[in-house]
Amino acid sequence: MVPIERLEQITQRFEFLEAKMAEGAAGEDIAALAKEYSDLRPVVEQIQAYRQLLGDLEEAELMLDDPDMKELAEEELPGLKAQLPEAEHALQLALLPRDEADSRPAMIEIRPGTGGDEAALFAGDLLRMYQRFADSKGWRIEIIEEQQTELGGIKEVVAHVKGEDVFARLKYESGVHRVQRVPETESGGRVHTSAATVAVLPEAEDVDIQIDANDLRIDTMRSSGAGGQHVNTTDSAVRITHIPSGIVVTSSEKSQHRNREIAMQVLKTRLYDMERQRIDSERSADRKSQVGSGDRSERIRTYNFPQGRMTDHRINLTLYKLDQIMNGDLDEIVDALTADDQARLLAEMNA
Repeated sequence: MVPIERLEQITQRFEFLEAKMAEGAAGEDIAALAKEYSDLRPVVEQIQAYRQLLGDLEEAELMLDDPDMKELAEEELPGLKAQLPEAEHALQLALLPRDEADSRPAMIEIRPGTGGDEAALFAGDLLRMYQRFADSKGWRIEIIEEQQTELGGIKEVVAHVKGEDVFARLKYESGVHRVQRVPETESGGRVHTSAATVAVLPEAEDVDIQIDANDLRIDTMRSSGAGGQHVNTTDSAVRITHIPSGIVVTSSEKSQHRNREIAMQVLKTRLYDMERQRIDSERSADRKSQVGSGDRSERIRTYNFPQGRMTDHRINLTLYKLDQIMNGDLDEIVDALTADDQARLLAEMNA
């Protein structure tokens, strides 16, 4: 179990932050203090609940020595002891290291893989699935860049998702999504297999990534849409190349100024993701972890339309409610992946 000293340290830190905020925290970064305070609050609430249970147990055991209270204590003790494992587990979960990016907005990038037109159509289906999921959460989703095929599929799409705990709920979506179904263009009724790749990247903040202007090449291009005579409509598209990494980002809104903003934000997010991947690779050199690895080349899920089922291969979860899933009902999958990830972290913490 968690050492009492650690619980005491966390509680003392929480009380210090509370006092700092109450006095106005002159000279301090109020936003940073408020975030740490907010992050610690649920942990401290679990500590208090656990300590309360331990106190009630101790009191009930002392009552066994009192003839007048012994019968009452014998009634209470089994129930209190039964609560202890659950309280210890809840406390351990609260103490798990939290990914600092969990509360951030995210960028979703979807690209068709093998399968031609059918893969592009499936990429469009995945985008709509995430849009519906975002709507159900009250998140705001904005399409940053989208290239469509003649049949209405997607060659590439980048979407920005804002809301509460966006990355925490979407981060397990990174990887190869495989679909098995009869394409609309298939006259023989044969089931085809195709795939699309999803990448979910936590949004970078200015403090995360510093970019040297000398490392950038910025080109303006003619927009693909209908344009007028004005420079902002004919030559508004922006392409930014980050020379050291080779990352290329484009944005083709009507405003050239807005395109620079969007492209720089996407670039920062991709560079931040690269750094997170590098750090995670170093940490996980001694262990192989599928859930949460964010490996975009790994097949993570199969959507089988003829059988109406979805299988997540990382945790061997199969659900026969494909229609609901494609309509954005992803909570059961996300909850299962989160629980599996927590179990792995708990095992490492207690090893």
